Amino acid sequence: MAKERLERLRDELMPALQCKYEEFRLLGYDRVTIEQIWECLLQKKWKKWSEEKKLYELVNDILSLSVGEYMAFLTMESYREQHAKGENDLEALLNELL
Repeated sequence: MAKERLERLRDELMPALQCKYEEFRLLGYDRVTIEQIWECLLQKKWKKWSEEKKLYELVNDILSLSVGEYMAFLTMESYREQHAKGENDLEALLNELL
């Protein structure tokens, strides 16, 4: 999807994103950001993007995003970043044990 279209769509969906952000903050997740929520949605819920999705379907996807889905996304992103940097403590530990 074109970057311009994504930015326009994000602006349209900002009230729902803000609502989800505030919900997570109320639940005690102080480090959550709207940008992370947006990336989670793009990579998880909207991975197979369909231009036919209606605005109400996108809003529903945002509002139905669970803390568990969000935390799983952050965990996987953290693992990817560590692996890209070559910082794989688990792999190093396993190599030492073997």
